[in-house]
Amino acid sequence: MSEPNVDRDSLAADLERARTDFHHLLGTTAASEWKAPTSGTRWTNEELLFHMVFGYMIVQKLLVILRLFGRLPAGASRTNSRFLNAATTPFDLVNFYGSRLAARVYNRRRMGAKMDRVIASLQRSLRRETDTDFTRGMQYPNRWDPYFRDYMTLADIYRYPGQHYDHHRKQLTVTGVREP
Repeated sequence: MSEPNVDRDSLAADLERARTDFHHLLGTTAASEWKAPTSGTRWTNEELLFHMVFGYMIVQKLLVILRLFGRLPAGASRTNSRFLNAATTPFDLVNFYGSRLAARVYNRRRMGAKMDRVIASLQRSLRRETDTDFTRGMQYPNRWDPYFRDYMTLADIYRYPGQHYDHHRKQLTVTGVREP
């Protein structure tokens, strides 16, 4: 499977769009809104904002996994995907409580810098990708996230965090939210 004509500039621009918007959110969220509940999740605004950063952090790991499984026979990633789909319930618990706890460390005062470092790392990684790299892909656990598909290419993995970010951004209950 290949993904011809990958628009690297568009992928890079989407990473920067989210980084800039994230700083806007950090700068406009009122003190009283950080601990307020979000819409459609059990997280507070602060916990959900961390979870949005976490989506980018996960992509750093997904790229490593894709580089490995993208070189193996298709059956390897298919088996891995089935195993991970079977572990959806424990994943959901770790995802929820992990984001809740991590927001205490990467709180409103630290998560902007973390987002900057992660986006910078992804930008560097994107610049290093070769055309051959973009022909690779693998099976993913499609039950873990609504934006994971059965088979995802390298470009899909770079697109994923922006989709995840935009999905959760709509769930924030802060007054400073404007459309990205």
